[in-house]
Amino acid sequence: MFDYLGVKPEIYYLRDLYRQGKFNEHIDTFLNNAHLVREAYKEISGGERSDNWYPFQPICENCGKIATTEVTDYNGKEVFYTCKPEATDYTHGCGHSGWMSPFDGNGKLPWKVEWVAKWQIVGVTIELAGKDHSQKGGSRDVANAICRKTYQKQPPFHAPYEFILVNGTKMSSSKGVGSSAKEIADLLPPELLRFLMLRTPPRTAINFAPNYETTTRLFRDYDTAIEKYRPLLDATPAPELSKDLLPLFYAQTGETIETYQPFDFSTLISLLQVPHIDIKAEITKRTDVELTAADWETITTRITAAQHWLDNYADTDEKLVLYLDEMPEQVSQIDAAGSQYLNALADNLAALDTWEGEALQTAIFTTTKELEIPPTSAFPAIYYAFLGKERGPKAGNLLSYLDRDFTIARLRAAAQA
Repeated sequence: MFDYLGVKPEIYYLRDLYRQGKFNEHIDTFLNNAHLVREAYKEISGGERSDNWYPFQPICENCGKIATTEVTDYNGKEVFYTCKPEATDYTHGCGHSGWMSPFDGNGKLPWKVEWVAKWQIVGVTIELAGKDHSQKGGSRDVANAICRKTYQKQPPFHAPYEFILVNGTKMSSSKGVGSSAKEIADLLPPELLRFLMLRTPPRTAINFAPNYETTTRLFRDYDTAIEKYRPLLDATPAPELSKDLLPLFYAQTGETIETYQPFDFSTLISLLQVPHIDIKAEITKRTDVELTAADWETITTRITAAQHWLDNYADTDEKLVLYLDEMPEQVSQIDAAGSQYLNALADNLAALDTWEGEALQTAIFTTTKELEIPPTSAFPAIYYAFLGKERGPKAGNLLSYLDRDFTIARLRAAAQA
């Protein structure tokens, strides 16, 4: 997912840091100040620890387990531990006890204590965390208290962030709840997924529902942002900020970022459902500028995303089923006013010089005004004639996908049905 989003973090593996001795001085600090760690747990979360509890779990030298070990003493060089048979309900310790060094990867700190050690090792000055860790008396408060008591210093600046919700449910792939990041990435291209996350303030939940309205609006908002942003790139000289924002707006390939001409996502959803059309030729016809290789790469990604949405998220009533070979039975629901409208629309469309979506949409509205029929009464007649249902996508675009002679003939036939 990092690679997919163009995120390039420096990754630390705790196992390696422990084995390299990076934790050694901090393990020693916490063991020598175990009473302060116990105080922090008790004061912040109410967690009681016995007077001989130490914040460290060694790997048992006898059985190799770590969840079952408990340290009860420290002499400055070694810890005394016992591998307890009844320590957990999911595994049993072997009963071994003895002295061993806690350094160089021989065990680990409890994670809230380990969190504080990582701040020192990595040099963290600011760290965001999910709101579940940020509740009063929660994990972050405990870690903050341990940091202040043990190191006599302020913890890193903290800001909690909200959850990403899918259909109102918190994403949790480990529990099989919501959608995994991979599932959302299969639908949204990387620049759209970045845009979804980065345009939302950290303290506001992202509630993404992969339905038609939410998905197409996200693409539409993104394309609008690109159009507002593009003049910054063309300015002479271009503002420095415009370069910094490039990764937010455009896909990143390797070290280069190429701009591109977006193509409407909802139109792609419709085109994919129209039989017998050359989708690339249709896209070219509907684009005012000459499309570059970068443009086509992005459009191809969007075509894949649109097909994925149709296959996995579209409801039955959101799918476009065109009746091309037969008249839908639902034309029987067209009333007298609807039949009058279809005949007049057929005449007006036959007189058009061009067969493009906007011209067709204008004719569709003009005909309602000529006949003084409200669109809410006229438009269903169009959808009944071609889709067999009362509603559908923008009618002008829908008819523009179809052959001119066929469309006019179908309108006249539906008016007589």
